[in-house]
Amino acid sequence: MVNCIVVGMNEPIPVYADLGPDTVLSAVEAQGYSANGHLLALNSYENRVYQIGLEDRSYLVAKFYRPGRWSDAAILEEHAFSYELTEAEIPVVAPLRNPAGESLFHYQGFRFALYPRRGGRWPDLDNPDNLEWLGRYLGRIHAVGAAHVFEHRPTLTIASLGTESYRYLLERNFIPEYIEPAYRSLAEDLLQQIQAAFDRAGKVKQIRLHGDCHPGNILWTDAGPHFVDLDDCRTGPAIQDLWMLLSGDRQEMGAQLSEIVAGYELFADFDRRELHLIEALRTLRMLHYAAWLARRWDDPAFPQAFPWFNTTRYWEEHILQLREQAAALNEPLLVI
Repeated sequence: MVNCIVVGMNEPIPVYADLGPDTVLSAVEAQGYSANGHLLALNSYENRVYQIGLEDRSYLVAKFYRPGRWSDAAILEEHAFSYELTEAEIPVVAPLRNPAGESLFHYQGFRFALYPRRGGRWPDLDNPDNLEWLGRYLGRIHAVGAAHVFEHRPTLTIASLGTESYRYLLERNFIPEYIEPAYRSLAEDLLQQIQAAFDRAGKVKQIRLHGDCHPGNILWTDAGPHFVDLDDCRTGPAIQDLWMLLSGDRQEMGAQLSEIVAGYELFADFDRRELHLIEALRTLRMLHYAAWLARRWDDPAFPQAFPWFNTTRYWEEHILQLREQAAALNEPLLVI
C-alpha cells in the first residue's frame, strides 16, 4: 500500500504509528535544541508537522516527511530551492541548517526538517494591491526558478495528475459500481479536452515552481506576504502558481489575474498562451485530489479529517463538478 509500512506477513501498520510525542521531542533534542515539552500538531495530513516549544521560550516547527513519498535527493532539492529564494530576498520559509550545513535529519526511521515559526493571516485576495504584490513575488520566484532545473523533483504532466489518478480510483474500486461507467467515460473525455488545451498552448516554458501556491500556503503580515510549504515544488508552466489565486466568475477571475500579471511582469515575462491551461490545470487538480484521498485512506488521520470522502454523495457530487469542468474547458480564454 502506498501509505503503509508492511512488516513481514503482518497486517500493514500506519506509517506514523510510531511517531508519538516522545519521538518528536527526542528527534528535535537530538539536533541540539532543548524542548520544554510544548508540542502542538499543526494542520497537515500528507506529512506530520508540529510546533515545538523550546526552553528559551521560542518556538520552531518540525516537519516529519511521509515515509516513501520522496527520496532524500528530492527533499534536499526542495530545500536547496528554498535557499535560492531566500538568498534572493524572497520571503519563503526555508528549513534551518545545523552547524554542518545539513537540513534533512533522520531519527528512528523518520526523516524530518526544522523550520523557524512564522505566523500570519490568510491573504485578502479581494484587494487589488495585494494581488499585484503577490504577482511581484511570484515573478521573482519564477525568475529564480527559471535559472536552473530540477533533477529529482517531478514534472507536472497530464499522465501523473490525470490519467494515473482516475485509473487508480477505478482499479481500487473506489467508484460506486452504479456510476462507474459514467465516471470512466467522463474522465476519458476530460483527459482528451485537457490534452487539447495543452496542444493549443503549445510548447510553453517549463520552470521550477512552488507547485501548490493556494492561499493557505501564503501567510500575510503587516510587512506583506510570505510563502510556506514547498513540499510539492516541481517543474511545470508558470500559470500553475497563479491560477489557484483566482476565484469567482470569469469576469472576476480575469480582473484578478490582470492585477497579478501586472506585478508579475515587472520581474518575469508572462506567456499569454498559458491562459489555455487554467481550466485544464484546475481539472487535473480535481482528479488528483480525489485520488490523493483514496491513496491515503488507510492512514487513520484521513477518515477522521475527511469523513465525507468515499461516500455515495461524494462521488455523485464529484462527477457533477467534473461535468462543470467539461463545460469550463470549452469556454473562451480569460480576458486580462
